[in-house]
Amino acid sequence: MRQHQLRVWIEGTIFAALAIVLSLLPTNIGTGFTISLGMIPLTLYTLRRGAAAGFFSGFLWGVLHFLIGNATILTLLQGFIEYLVAFAFVGAAGLFTRRFQTSLQEQAENKQRFFIIAAAFVGTFARFFWHFIAGYYYWGSYAPEGMSPFMYSFVMNAGSALVTAIATSVVLVLLLQTSPSLFQTPAGSFRTKNN
Repeated sequence: MRQHQLRVWIEGTIFAALAIVLSLLPTNIGTGFTISLGMIPLTLYTLRRGAAAGFFSGFLWGVLHFLIGNATILTLLQGFIEYLVAFAFVGAAGLFTRRFQTSLQEQAENKQRFFIIAAAFVGTFARFFWHFIAGYYYWGSYAPEGMSPFMYSFVMNAGSALVTAIATSVVLVLLLQTSPSLFQTPAGSFRTKNN
């Protein structure tokens, strides 16, 4: 059991490292929208290993932003919210892990695609909710004249979350078609009702 847990955490560390590498690719759309490519491996990992592992790996992804100097810090609390809390909430995609793994066993392709898309949207919007909170309180002063800090943060974060969730969904559905074994967990990791 301990060896299995160690394997899960090592795998999570690898996925977090892959996410930070993808985060370094320039994906800005205009002045404020961005596609967060790191969501792709983190959502895949969470669908493999569950919410707790996803929260850990997302948290580590946030920590890596600090370690490589890729974090914009205005205040200690803002940095905590945007890099530790927000990235950890990618693990919310794990709400669909058990049902997704069951759909893999049942070879129910439509359900598999549905759970991938649902996980991508839930994990992405859970993360960007915290960016929205920080945006309202800490980045609101950068809002264009005449735009409220609330609306500014909402537009910037909801737009980025939407394009990120769509990109994550598309890539993961394509990966499912070409390499379904990437999504499968080792036997016994998740038990279905039939077991």
